[in-house]
Amino acid sequence: MLHVPPSPTLARRLFDRRGWCAFALGAAVIFIVAPFANLATAEASMLHLSDASIALAGKLFCYAMLALAMDLVWGYAGILSLGHGVFFALGGYAFGMYLMRQIGHDGSYHADLPDFMVFLDWKAFPWFWAFTDHFAYAIALAILAPAALAFAFGFFAFRSRIKGVYFSIITQALTYAMMLLFFRNETGFGGNNGFTDFKRILDYPLATPQTRIILFMLSGASLLLLLLVSRFIVTSKLGRVLTAIREAESRVMFCGYDTLSYKLAIWTFSAAICGLAGALYVPQVGIINPSEMSPAASIEIAIWTAVGGRGTLIGPLVGAVVVNGAKSLFTAAIPEYWLFFLGLLFVLVTLLLPKGVIGLVDAPRWPRIALPFPRKERAS
Repeated sequence: MLHVPPSPTLARRLFDRRGWCAFALGAAVIFIVAPFANLATAEASMLHLSDASIALAGKLFCYAMLALAMDLVWGYAGILSLGHGVFFALGGYAFGMYLMRQIGHDGSYHADLPDFMVFLDWKAFPWFWAFTDHFAYAIALAILAPAALAFAFGFFAFRSRIKGVYFSIITQALTYAMMLLFFRNETGFGGNNGFTDFKRILDYPLATPQTRIILFMLSGASLLLLLLVSRFIVTSKLGRVLTAIREAESRVMFCGYDTLSYKLAIWTFSAAICGLAGALYVPQVGIINPSEMSPAASIEIAIWTAVGGRGTLIGPLVGAVVVNGAKSLFTAAIPEYWLFFLGLLFVLVTLLLPKGVIGLVDAPRWPRIALPFPRKERAS
């Protein structure tokens, strides 16, 4: 019997190869070309947007990168992580050290040491602050430090065949332990206050509209590049093996595949994305502290992915924007009810929209309701 493949869904037709190329071109025009025209002007906004709106959009781009990283490990590999916030915060702290060293160049600190080190009567920077006054080293550290931690943690966890809810629990434990570590003043990361009051980046003031627009552009370009790289991954052999691991890891192992290597590769790459997002997030927000490592922050990342629709690449980006947009509205109007709304949203999405918001695009038409009585026939 001839097998007729099912017709592609609307979402797949929209995001086939030509659709992705058009999407990439349009996004490049919006996020890169359009702001470039205003860099040479002295206007305080891009496309008539305020500085606060530009900063908010750049922050949402960073959150979208976080959701994309979560989607790669949860949506495609079936690894639910509740500790991605620690990778994001590590990237932010790594680049925050560079921004703190830039303050010292202005002579604002005694002996180039931050205030919290002067308060603790430290005479010099700790050894892990070495070379952090170099921009390239700080960027590399922001990406490689979370990736190294994820590689070490994932190697032992996957090697022990820890998965499912047990893996989620130990990622929460990792996040909580790192948060307690960074809260201590002795660790050299500012304690509960963290890093703040940044002034310059590459000898350019952070407060100027031009610098904010450049950071916005870099965030949008990074998100677009990571999205295209992620699509290449999920459509390659690696992506197909990861999907098979998600569905039946034991069968994949019996077929001769080393599932440890595949899971460790996507897990490490996901952590590197989080580190890059943290490095772009810190100069736009202006602060990084241990609260970014809280278990609640990592749970929110999973909620973004679930709301948008895991396993779709585009869905988690939509979820990150929708949830954080709602958070901005709620925290401005009724902040005490935000957590209740977030929990209710997650429950409703889990029960009513298992494929997330993006699943509404592929939702079938509503069936006709059968009437309890026969229709009257028209007279001939």
